[in-house]
This record gives sequence, structure tokens and C-alpha cells, in this order.
Amino acid sequence: MSNIENKDLTLKSSYNYYLPEELIAQTPVEPRDSSRLLVYNRKNDTIEHKHFYNITDSLQKGDVLVINNTRVLPARLFGYKDTGAKIEILLQKRINLTNWEVIAKPFKRLKEGTIITFNQNLSCEILSKKDYGSCTIKFNYKGVFEQHLSEIGQVPLPPYIHEKLKDKERYQTVYSKIEGSSAAPTAGLHFTSELLNKLKEKGVEIIEVLLHVGLGTFRPVKEENILNHEMHSEYIEMSEENAKKINDAKKEGRRIIAVGTTSVRVLESCADKKNHVIAKKGETNIFIYPSYEFKVVDALITNFHLPESTLIMLISAFTGYDQTMKIYNKAVEEKYRFFSFGDAMLIL
Repeated sequence: MSNIENKDLTLKSSYNYYLPEELIAQTPVEPRDSSRLLVYNRKNDTIEHKHFYNITDSLQKGDVLVINNTRVLPARLFGYKDTGAKIEILLQKRINLTNWEVIAKPFKRLKEGTIITFNQNLSCEILSKKDYGSCTIKFNYKGVFEQHLSEIGQVPLPPYIHEKLKDKERYQTVYSKIEGSSAAPTAGLHFTSELLNKLKEKGVEIIEVLLHVGLGTFRPVKEENILNHEMHSEYIEMSEENAKKINDAKKEGRRIIAVGTTSVRVLESCADKKNHVIAKKGETNIFIYPSYEFKVVDALITNFHLPESTLIMLISAFTGYDQTMKIYNKAVEEKYRFFSFGDAMLIL
């Protein structure tokens, strides 16, 4: 247990917590909705321990469940320089038809102009180098790029997962549709089609938004003062129709429940000064940390996040810092499973 009194919430180190390595989930549970669910009620300051399939007990008719329908790209590619040296490329963000922002390893071996060959029909050139292993590259290919990607690309699992994934679809949500993410919106991994149907039958309205998760989501906060952290930007979409549905629900006093921090970032990025949600297509680099006032989100379904990450900062802003640290310490004590393939919590 850490002392959580009188912490300076602008310091990265304030968001650290003790996590035994054996609690980092290496494989997903089956079925998806059998994962554990910690339910925290902010009003009563109470914790309940359930399973994810029990989420139907906590959601009610009229609630709006906001899900992110992004789909993970097979974004991990292995190629070779003309010297024979092996290079790993992780696709991060598409710039245009041929150019991408990527993370390359080993970074030091690469220079501008370096050609990396993946197979006889696909290669790339390093156009520019940035920091943290980031590069801009240009692909050269014959045929359809997406076809090459599906044939040779691998699912880019987070660096803390060391087990091989038996079923690639297990790192996709059951409602994933639009390819473009380098990582899964992991809070959504717990839902099954049957569970979503049960919620619909109960009168829960389900709305889809889009945020393509970039690899920046795994990038550590380098600055000790979090106010100096440069947040990565990600592509989002909110349709006119869904913006209206959310605004109507807010007017009627119905709850907006975000599935995952990605849905939170879409909803809060699309809120205007009057707390109305507006339609949007474009980039967001919203950074949510304690003292942020939420404009749209009333409840949140999320996984347990890495220490000192921007995601635990977002949870601290929503739940309260002291409460978040108590929840995390309790989850460790109760041996919940952490991170991408881990268990979930519902914050009401």
C-alpha cells in the first residue's frame, strides 16, 4: 500500500502503484464475459466484486452505451535491409496512400533513405526519423497494399504480453468494423454478441463511435511534470446522428456510459463549451488528468491500466485520485488480472 495523502497530482510518480508481475494477464479468459468485474459506486464509495456478465445488473433501460468500433490492423511487419539486418516496423498512423508514421526497431541502425524489403511485392523507404523510435516511411508495392498487410502483417500485442495469441480475433472486439488501430480498445474485449443483445433487450441504447488507437497509447510519460507531456494524437469520428442521440439522452437525464478510455476521449473531444456533443471527423490529442471536468461521460467501463500511464491519469480524473489508488490496491489484493487481457471495472 502506498501513502496516497497529499500527493502532487502533476507528478508522474504520483500515479505509480505496486503490481506483482504475475497479475499481468498473458492470455484472455474464455468466454470473453467470464472475466471479473470490479464495480465502484462513486456516490456511495462502495466496491463490489462480480463477473463481467453481471454488468446487465448495473445497466438500466435508457442508458446509452458508447462503444469504439475500430479494428486492429495486422500492423507488425518484419523486413530486411540490404545488409541482411532484420528490422521490425509497427504501423502507427496512416498519412496518405503510401506514407505512414511507424515505430522501427532497432532504431539506431536506420538512416533516411534506408530501404526495407518485406517481400518481392512490398518494401518501404525511411523518409525521416523522429524521437522514441518513430519514423515516417513510404511504402512501395505492387497490387493492393491491404492485401499484402493481411498476408504478412502480425497483430501487434502490447510489449508486456509474452504469450503467443492462439486466435487473432481474440484481440479484436466482437463489434470491430473499421481497420486503423495499432492496439485494441481493450475494455470492449469483454463483450460477447449475446451480452450485447441482452443489454439491447433491457432497453440499453448502443452507439458506435470511432477512435483509431495509436501505439502512443503504450508510450511512457517521460516528463516527471505531466503538464509537460506531449500527448499523441489519434483519429476520431462522431456522426451527426449519434451526436444527436447522445444530446437527447443528456437532456432526458439518461446516463452516457463509455466503454473504455478511447470512447471517453471521443465523447469529451466532441463536447462544445455548452457541453453539447457535436459531429466530428479528425484528430484529437485530448489529455485528461485530475482537475478535468467531464462534460459528457456519466459512467465508465475500463480495464486496469499501467502505472504512470496517461490512462490511469484519466481514471483518476473521473473517479478521484484517492479512490482510484484505493481501487487499484484492492484489485491487487484480490488478485484481479491487469492490462489488455485482464479484468474490468465499472465506475458508476
